[in-house]
Amino acid sequence: MSSPELVSQANLHMLYCNHHNWLRGWLRKQVGCSETAADLAQDTFIRILLKETTPQLDSPRAYLSTIARGLMANHWRRQALEQAYLALLASRPEPLVPSVEEQHLVLETLLQLAEVLEGLPRRDKQIFLLARLDGLKYQEIAGRLGISLNMVQKAMVRAMHNCYRLLYE
Repeated sequence: MSSPELVSQANLHMLYCNHHNWLRGWLRKQVGCSETAADLAQDTFIRILLKETTPQLDSPRAYLSTIARGLMANHWRRQALEQAYLALLASRPEPLVPSVEEQHLVLETLLQLAEVLEGLPRRDKQIFLLARLDGLKYQEIAGRLGISLNMVQKAMVRAMHNCYRLLYE
């Protein structure tokens, strides 16, 4: 292991030792559940661990809480999506309810789709969903939305770039 890697690991170790309990307590106040708080605290440090280098921090708690806020937002978004899906399943007649495995696969697919759409402008999301879920051709989308074919193509390029980024970066 090279010297910079040792320094980076030492920095991360000190950051963890000095602030993990504080972060877990702060998260517990935010989410109201000690188990979820513990998971989010660990995920916060995993995010830092996966970075190329551990940054030198003037305000470690601000840095940790910024990362943790993003993870909380993802947690709440996932929870809301899961609840909406379960509510939909509950409204279906019993024979039409998919198996637990199928439910899990659908939920994971919905979460991936939500992640792909995250950060895209509203119109780009609409175009992507019309193309991928409704199966409309680009020309049909352009006509339905009253925009040019070129605008539809550019929106799909942005959406596909988001997909690529999530898969390969």
